[in-house]
Amino acid sequence: MAAAGGEPSAKVESDDLFQTFYTEVKQIEKRDSVFTSKQQIDRLLRPGASYFNLNPFEVLQIDSDATDDALKKRFRALSILVHPDKNQDDPERAQLAFEAVDKAYKLLLDPDQKKRAVDVVQAGREYIEHMVIEKKKKLKKEGKDQTVEEDDAELFRQAVYKQTMKLFAELEIKRKEREAKDMHERKRAREEEIETAEKAKRDREWQKNFEETRDGRVDSWRTFQAKGKSKTKAKNKGEKRSFLKPPKVKMEQRE
Repeated sequence: MAAAGGEPSAKVESDDLFQTFYTEVKQIEKRDSVFTSKQQIDRLLRPGASYFNLNPFEVLQIDSDATDDALKKRFRALSILVHPDKNQDDPERAQLAFEAVDKAYKLLLDPDQKKRAVDVVQAGREYIEHMVIEKKKKLKKEGKDQTVEEDDAELFRQAVYKQTMKLFAELEIKRKEREAKDMHERKRAREEEIETAEKAKRDREWQKNFEETRDGRVDSWRTFQAKGKSKTKAKNKGEKRSFLKPPKVKMEQRE
């Protein structure tokens, strides 16, 4: 099929490229799937494994369009290879590898989680597909040879692999940020709840103490008033006793 002007369309070139890519990927996955127990454990626990193992299809070495039956068979085969009982010489690392396999399998058993994983893989492929088309367009515009490194199936696979891992990592970072934010909000809500409860407790204790001591306070006030009145009377009485009349002034008699 050719586009206007007799040149192949970018879409056809992309479809052909993906067909070649899929063929190569399946061959590579078939080769990798026969790793020994030790090799599988090393693969699953290699440096940066927490980053690589975000892709459940990468963990299980299976296509994102694999059937549920194929997924189950692959899980069984791989879980047997890395199971601690089969690797008595290295049970701790085998346990970690087994947990990675089990986690990936359980994630893909969930329809929603599986769909999200498939979408990420597809997004990675589409990004590289678009990038290749744009590269070729630029080369064509510049009058240069339109061959790009991604024309090599293995390099194309690596580019898709890297982009897919990047997308999974970005999603994981966002998930952790949301989790941290939610945890902070829950902590703050809990602290506010505790503070409200403590304030209510203090108010109840204050009210209780106020009620229990009310009679005592009333009696004290009455006693205080009574003493005040007694002192006032005594004072008034004393003032009456000590009251002095001014002396009478004698008028002088003139001779």
